[in-house]
Amino acid sequence: MKQHIFPHMLKNHLKLIWRSLKKDRQSYFLNLIGLSTGLACTFFIYLWVTDEWQVDKFNEKDSQVFLVKENRIKAGGIWTASSTSGPMAAAMKAELPEVLFAVSERDAGSMVVSIGENAVRANGKYSGKDLFKIFSYDLIEGSRDHAMDDKNSIVLSEPLALKLFGSTSGIIGKTVTLQQKDLYTVSGVYKTPPANATEQFDFVLQIDQLFATQEGIKRWSNTGCQTRVLLKEGTDIDAFNRKLSGFVTAQTNGETKHRTPFVKKYSEEYLHGNYENGVVSGGRIAYLKMFIIIGIFILLIACINFMNLSTAKASRRMKEIGIKKVAGASRSSLVIQYLGESVLLSCIALAIALLMVALLLPSFNTLTGKQLALTFDLKPAVIFLMIALFTGLLAGSYPALYLSGFKPVAVLKGRLSGPIGELWVRKGLVVFQFTISAVMVVSVMVVYKQIKFVQNKNLGYQRENVITFWREGKLSSDAHLEAFIGQVKNVPGVENATFIAHNMAGHNSGTSGIKWPGRDPDDRTEFENVAVSYGMLETMKFELKEGRAFSKDFASDSNAIIFNEAAIRYIGFKEPIGKTVELWGETRQIVGVVKDFHFESLHEEVKPLFFRLNPGATYVAAVKLKAGKEKETIAALGQLYSRFNPGFSFNYKFLDEGYRHMYAAENRISILSRYFAGLAILISCLGLFGLTAYTAQRRQKEIGVRKVVGASTGNVVMLLSRDFLKLVVLAILIAFPLAWWATSQWLEGFAYHITPGTGTFLIAGGAMLLITCITISYQAVKAALANPVISLRLE
Repeated sequence: MKQHIFPHMLKNHLKLIWRSLKKDRQSYFLNLIGLSTGLACTFFIYLWVTDEWQVDKFNEKDSQVFLVKENRIKAGGIWTASSTSGPMAAAMKAELPEVLFAVSERDAGSMVVSIGENAVRANGKYSGKDLFKIFSYDLIEGSRDHAMDDKNSIVLSEPLALKLFGSTSGIIGKTVTLQQKDLYTVSGVYKTPPANATEQFDFVLQIDQLFATQEGIKRWSNTGCQTRVLLKEGTDIDAFNRKLSGFVTAQTNGETKHRTPFVKKYSEEYLHGNYENGVVSGGRIAYLKMFIIIGIFILLIACINFMNLSTAKASRRMKEIGIKKVAGASRSSLVIQYLGESVLLSCIALAIALLMVALLLPSFNTLTGKQLALTFDLKPAVIFLMIALFTGLLAGSYPALYLSGFKPVAVLKGRLSGPIGELWVRKGLVVFQFTISAVMVVSVMVVYKQIKFVQNKNLGYQRENVITFWREGKLSSDAHLEAFIGQVKNVPGVENATFIAHNMAGHNSGTSGIKWPGRDPDDRTEFENVAVSYGMLETMKFELKEGRAFSKDFASDSNAIIFNEAAIRYIGFKEPIGKTVELWGETRQIVGVVKDFHFESLHEEVKPLFFRLNPGATYVAAVKLKAGKEKETIAALGQLYSRFNPGFSFNYKFLDEGYRHMYAAENRISILSRYFAGLAILISCLGLFGLTAYTAQRRQKEIGVRKVVGASTGNVVMLLSRDFLKLVVLAILIAFPLAWWATSQWLEGFAYHITPGTGTFLIAGGAMLLITCITISYQAVKAALANPVISLRLE
């Protein structure tokens, strides 16, 4: 019998739910917009967070792949570096039984790969023989065990192989030319690394080839490589790190005591890459947590709208509830009905949200720089459905329990039980909504101002209108440098030109090989090491605090050195000009001191640095352009470059591109947070709009009476707006301390940052009040302008 009753009950519940939706279209329409927008935001955040979480986790043996890092003693603490010595990989594999495979790696930069006249510029890297045994790159041609055996071999990516040969099959053993001079034999072809891999490269060269041409990289004193290892399954990492801590010291016979190597899971570096004094202090994981919290809060705001509008309109359903209870309906059946309404609405919102995500995903991908896809595989489909069901149950729980708890006698007499408590709950929920919205508004403003501060800060040199390009082809020969730079300076529109061994966008090369009188013998603080050519200080507009720049008028400048202020402070020289230091065993005289400038992110304090005159050690040309005719000047430079360096394309970039790239993550986070904050405010205002409409309708008779006895339109508008404005002001007062704490925590990640002033908070508060007034004014003015006779007649 029960089996026959259940389908009829379900059908009856669905009919009642559908009638309820049709009866109060405005309320449900507002709820539908809020829920669908909230769900769409949550789905976008889910897709982004999931993709971020999967970065670098493509390896089949992910739990065994580690990178080697080093803690190094520096001025005032410990610096954690990702660079290691060139011999590190081979020594670890030979001496540590836990290591199955190990490779040393180094970026090869941009090179010209060609076959005859077919030349393609591509980015590559140097790596060891075990590369394809450690990483799960998909090798489609060649042997995974032997592709990297020969130091004259090259392994191509599938796209590069297609550009060069038109096919990936039958090319093993064929030769290609690098930089128009060096021949390499193709030993393998691999599929492009997955999109969620941080390392993207077009070809791989054997690192022994680099060791053969650059002897210095093989020294333990050099830290110009990175080391990746595959450990045995089940290796105790803590015990292994204790064993590894003195490895560099042992390899250097006790000379190098300031470097402590350790291993870290390769796939964890992306999210947990920040270190402070040798200890992990966060990274991009902080942004993941932040957006997860934002997604939860946006969903809560949408649920609160449903709760508030449903409980506020309870009086319309009093008789329905009373009659059902008198007729024998249990509280559980009423709870099921009202929960069914919210779940049905949530399912409709789910469909709309998925449509919104599908339509806006291309724009979202452009915004985030990702390649996200909306798939309906089992896992994401179940997750989306569970989020929708949870949202429906959460949104409908309070209204269902509240409405089903009415006593039938009191209800049929038109009296609600406990209206004061219900009113305070509703007000509390509104305050919660706008508190979260206000916190997001203040946070967005602070993040935006900090990003603007970073972008506009005077770095201590001029990065604008400076283009850089690599020394390659004829330019790789020192004999042609002077002739080329002379011709560049004669190009109309060129202000100055030089060569430098730094990209001005982070740590490039450091050394602890500087000695001075009074230095602690155990001090191994690293100084940033920058090799330059003549005219570098003038081209980049570095400011000299004292002394002079390198000059051809002084033949002794090959043994001169220029420090920054941070270096002089650390050394402790009071009058540095003319004093001498020892660099790698050679005496150098200080001829100049430049004012501190930022060569790393503003997350970092300015570190000790020196310039040394050595044009042969530079690898980048820097050309300062006159403002106004950049395009014409670059075109002329391109023509000069083609004549001077045939076979090589003029591949340049602006210096400030690298600087902006350092803050790409923060900039994207800033833009995303703006959108999500705006949507949070929109959803909150939808609920406020609905509550204002309900309040105006409920107080229709009161408004009519007040207008009859002489109340003005302004009086009525203030009457309806006052209570809501009080709630928003309260929310703002609660939000400001929370926003101050949250933004202060974020700003602490920058060594140089803004200090949020009262103006930021006042502007945010004013904006919130203005938005509130606009939201409630329509309904308030509409009610104030209504004909009181009609209002009283309806009552």
